[in-house]
Amino acid sequence: MIKSIDHIVLPASDLKRTIAFYCDALGMELQQFMPPDGSAERLTLVFGQQKINLHDAAAPFSPHARTPTTGALDLCFLSDVGLADWITHLATHGIAIEQGPIPRTGATGPINSIYVRDPDGNLVEIANPA
Repeated sequence: MIKSIDHIVLPASDLKRTIAFYCDALGMELQQFMPPDGSAERLTLVFGQQKINLHDAAAPFSPHARTPTTGALDLCFLSDVGLADWITHLATHGIAIEQGPIPRTGATGPINSIYVRDPDGNLVEIANPA
């Protein structure tokens, strides 16, 4: 049986802008890694015990989704930082809140969420357990 997600892949139309959003605004850490096949160095965004691998949308690594597309993801991240603090922090980066705070239901129960968009238009939900 499946027990967790190891990583997801995020196609990005502009890697520099995507890295700035996820690292500077959301606090993730950019790391580089070499896959076991030694093909080409890759970039990943690390947070907690998870990671998001970045692919240049114009030249995704193989294998990849049948139709790698930017702006098609809807991601929810849990945070220990309060949403009011997130709203203030995101405003300093010029990131508008699209919706929230609003109650939602997460994988393990009630959450309170805000929604923003990354540079490619992916929906990014930041949530606190209720």
